[in-house]
This record gives sequence, structure tokens and C-alpha cells, in this order.
Amino acid sequence: MPLPPPSHPAMPVSAMVLAAGRGMRMRPLTDHTPKPLLQVHGLPLMQWPMDTLAATGVNHFVVNTAWLGEQIGMHCRQWQGRHPGVVVQISDEGTDFGYALETAGGISRALPLLGEVFWVLAADVYAPGFRFDPPAVARFAASDALAHLWLVPNPPHNPRGDFGRDATGRALNGDSPDGTRLTYSTIGLYRRALFEPPWCDIHPGNPQGTAAPLAPLLRSAMDAGRVSASVFDGAWTDVGTPERLAELNAT
Repeated sequence: MPLPPPSHPAMPVSAMVLAAGRGMRMRPLTDHTPKPLLQVHGLPLMQWPMDTLAATGVNHFVVNTAWLGEQIGMHCRQWQGRHPGVVVQISDEGTDFGYALETAGGISRALPLLGEVFWVLAADVYAPGFRFDPPAVARFAASDALAHLWLVPNPPHNPRGDFGRDATGRALNGDSPDGTRLTYSTIGLYRRALFEPPWCDIHPGNPQGTAAPLAPLLRSAMDAGRVSASVFDGAWTDVGTPERLAELNAT
């Protein structure tokens, strides 16, 4: 079941928006509304970063879906209609396989639609002050890194953090030199090579429907010194529970 090629010949940096999760911890809110469409301050969660990306010149989006994917597809079509020149393509894992492919599996599935360098972001994270900076894309493209991650101070639900960072800006599969770790914001720049051999053994386009997480690929690339990182100190929330959503909307 190959995905169709992009419908336009040449495109700048694309953005992959991860929107296929079930959102079990958000139930009952997500029983009838997919988590990326839950609203924060009057806008669906996924629309906040998409609006910012479009404002910085990104005009090609790939959104993967599974749970209640038809609602996300409809929203994306309506959003695209309000942004002339922007193309949104849906990678419908729910229709194609009947389940979500996890992060690495979903990116691999969408890889034929993406360029050499692309943004990846989760549709259920709220970071209104984050700027998808074109100079950051240029620096990443000129480097030999396979990924560049934005890390955030550890939230209460992840006090141990995920990855370290050294003084040169290299992401570490372990602690920082001071013994601490930071939390991956789920916002990053990626090179398609990370999802090809020898780093990834899923065939591009993932026709077999392999579900696979992203963390093992990142850790392998970190061990090889091929992942860089920045720290984002702005407001950031992983909207993972109804209580966090309510707190956001109360501020």
C-alpha cells in the first residue's frame, strides 16, 4: 500500500505532525474527539504549531492519523483552505492498517512524502512561544547531525528527564555532565537518513505496517554523536491529562 507522491513538484522544508495517538489518559474527552482537536484557548491543540509553521513559510504538512482520523482530516482540509499555497497530506494509518504505527513507524510510513530535512512535532503539545526558526533549519541542514532536538526543563510528570546535553550542544544518551537530564519537547528537526539503513530497518513507506518507537533510533544516533540539541525555556505543556488541559484553559 504505497503512499502517493507529493502533488506538487518542489517544496521547502516540510513538517510532520504526529496526530495518530488514542489519547487514553485523556478519556473520556477523547472518546469522541481526537486529542489534537481538543481546544486550548479557543483553538485545537494541533492548530497552534501549524499556524506558527505556516507563518514562518512552511507550506507542506504531513499529518498521520488513526483514532478518529476522519475528524482530523476534515479539520486539516478546512485549515488548508484558509492558508492559500499550503498543502496538507494525510497519512491515514487507521484506514491503511487499523492501528497507529507509533512515532518511528509513522514517520517511516510518511517518509516518501517528506524531503531530506523536516520538522517533527507532536500534535498534543502546547508551546505557544516556540518559533520554528528558518536559520535553525539552515544550521541543521549544514551540519552532519541526523536530528536536532529541543529539550525543556523537566515537568512534574517526568522528573528524571530523557536525555542529557553537553557544553557543545550535543544530545547525550544519558546524563549531562552535571548529572542531570532534560525532557524531550517532542519538537525536532530530522534528516530522512535517520529513518533509512543503517539506523532504521523499516522500509521507507513502511508498507508492512511496522509499529516502532522513535527513542531507540535517537539513542543509537546519540551514541554515534549524531544528534544535537537546544534548550527551550518558554511555556511548554504535554497535554496528557484532562487536568493539564483544564489548567491551561484556566490561565
